[in-house]
Amino acid sequence: MLSSISIPCSQQSKRLDDNIRTVVRGQTNVGQDGRQALEEAQKAIQQLFGKIKDIKDKAEKSEQMVKEITRDIKQLDHAKRHLTTSITTLNHLHMLAGGVDSLEAMTRRRQYGEVANLLQGVMNVLEHFHKYMGIPQIRQLSERVKAAQTELGQQILADFEEAFPSQGTKRPGGPSNVLRDACLVANILDPRIKQEIMKKFIKQHLSEYLVLFQENQDVAWLDKIDRRYAWIKRQLVDYEEKYGRMFPREWYMAERIAIEFCHVTRTELAKIMRTRAKEIEVKLLLFAIQRTTNFEGFLAKRFSGCTLTDGTLPKKPKAPDNPFHGIVSKCFEPHLYVYIESQDKNLGELIDRFVADFKAQGPPKPNTDEGGAVLPSCADLFVYYKKCMVQCSQLSTGEPMIALTTIFQKYLREYAWKILSGNLPKTTTSSGGLTISSLLKEKEGSEVAKFTLEELCLICSILSTAEYCLATTQQLEEKLKEKVDISLIERINLTGEMDTFSTVISSSIQLLVQDLDAACDPALTAMSKMQWQNVEHVGDQSPYVTSVILHIKQNVPIIRDNLASTRKYFTQFCIKFANSFIPKFITHLFKCKPISMVGAEQLLLDTHSLKMVLLDLPSIGSQVVRKAPASYTKIVVKGMTRAEMILKVVMAPHEPLVVFVDNYIKLLTDCNTETFQKILDMKGLKRSEQSSMLELLRQRLPAPPSGAESTGSLSLMAPTPEQESSRIRKLEKLIKKRL
Repeated sequence: MLSSISIPCSQQSKRLDDNIRTVVRGQTNVGQDGRQALEEAQKAIQQLFGKIKDIKDKAEKSEQMVKEITRDIKQLDHAKRHLTTSITTLNHLHMLAGGVDSLEAMTRRRQYGEVANLLQGVMNVLEHFHKYMGIPQIRQLSERVKAAQTELGQQILADFEEAFPSQGTKRPGGPSNVLRDACLVANILDPRIKQEIMKKFIKQHLSEYLVLFQENQDVAWLDKIDRRYAWIKRQLVDYEEKYGRMFPREWYMAERIAIEFCHVTRTELAKIMRTRAKEIEVKLLLFAIQRTTNFEGFLAKRFSGCTLTDGTLPKKPKAPDNPFHGIVSKCFEPHLYVYIESQDKNLGELIDRFVADFKAQGPPKPNTDEGGAVLPSCADLFVYYKKCMVQCSQLSTGEPMIALTTIFQKYLREYAWKILSGNLPKTTTSSGGLTISSLLKEKEGSEVAKFTLEELCLICSILSTAEYCLATTQQLEEKLKEKVDISLIERINLTGEMDTFSTVISSSIQLLVQDLDAACDPALTAMSKMQWQNVEHVGDQSPYVTSVILHIKQNVPIIRDNLASTRKYFTQFCIKFANSFIPKFITHLFKCKPISMVGAEQLLLDTHSLKMVLLDLPSIGSQVVRKAPASYTKIVVKGMTRAEMILKVVMAPHEPLVVFVDNYIKLLTDCNTETFQKILDMKGLKRSEQSSMLELLRQRLPAPPSGAESTGSLSLMAPTPEQESSRIRKLEKLIKKRL
């Protein structure tokens, strides 16, 4: 039994041993294989390093070979370049040596045509030898070229001096091809040679002019100035025919001759005018200036002015399109005082003629269709001003323009005083004429003669003329600033003259206001003298209201129609009248005392009627109804509402006192003790009764702000919109009830 079990176990154990042995032997073989593979890899790496070293050695050898090859190539390139330079330099040297020899020979033979081409080439070649000037042979050739240039210059100048001697006449042969070629050579030589040739030729060409127009010659004076310009025109034609092809076109010889003529002429004219200054009259001066400016215009059409950059032309800060402007006419500027004095005299005579014409023709006719007529003399004056300004600016844009501006200012003021202010209508009193200022100081209640229809139209015409003068004077100032030199602009200022015309406008408006205001004075005086305590019932508007409305309907349509072209000044008239009439109406209102309840109601009705008329005043009597300006409406509403509130306080019972005082404070926003006392006087209260009421008012008045005046005034304080609406509704109810 045991043997049967142990045999299988031993077999199993043997198999396991065999397996273990096999595995161990296998692991042993793997280690040997790994070591063998590592050894092989190391050998391969060593072989790779060897190959890399071989490649590197070969690369270094190749690089060395390339350097050796390129070094040889560079040496060949340098050799080629040096050889080329040497050959070129030798060629240039040969050309230079040969050119210098030829140049010297041609110079002696005066072969200027060939010299012009050769000289430029020699100079170009010589530029290549600047760095070789240390070589004696090269330096010697350079000195020979300079000597040849110097000899050429002297020889050409001598040839021109021989052909065009400074003294005597020109040779019969005139211009030659030799001189034409000589000019081509001069273009290459030192610029001073060219300048000397032009200077001598121009001087010789104008020598005859200096003899013909010497200061002691009759043709030298201003009345024969045309002959000077005719002479140079002939000379320019003669030059073009004889010498036009001799000088190169880029020398602009014809223009240079003309410009030198202008310089000489300006100098000669200035000298002769200084000598004979007393003989210069304005017509002669203007004639000479006109002919001179015409000649300058001729030059501008003929020449470009490209040679004027020499700085010989008098510079003008505001240069016109004509580059020759002033090149001759500048000499007349010191004598323009003759022109200015003449304009002063002419303008004085013009103003005197305006005055005489106005007296002879009388005031302008009434105009009710197209607005007030501007006086014709106004347009004539400014047309003459424009003519003088343009004429003077053509003569000079410097100090003479400032002098002319001063003359303009003088006669603008004279026109304003003699033609405008001097012809404003004046009222008469027992002491004689009454001026505008005295009208403004007129005492209340004095009788003032009402202006006639013609006088009203005249005032409107003067106002319209003053407005035209104001606008045109402003334009005149702008034009003068455009014409004058920039450095003198700040000296052009016509503000004082514009203020003068503004004063005429204000005076005219004040006259119109004063006339209508004075016409209404008798009616207001009648209102204050009525026995208002005896009025028993409220009726239609009172006669004094009808009288005021009548005067308004008579004057305002005339004024409006004659100021149709100056609407803003008609609005000013309306505003000034309202500001004058309403306080005066309130002043007379306070004089209506004592007054009964019914009388106060009648006055309230009259006040409302006047208020409606005043609100409609700008368009009263007009077929075209326009809405009154808001600024005017505001003034009327303020003032007349205050008058209505005063009457409402008068109508209120004065007992109980607290209620009466509070009602006064509520209705009048500008309440004070002075106004309150006047209202108590209107109610007919005695002084003893007033004292307690005044004391109560002082107690209940709000404290005035710091610095505020507590004294009574007639300032028209605007009520709030709510107060205004409430007062108007109450007033309408009262009027409806009474009617």
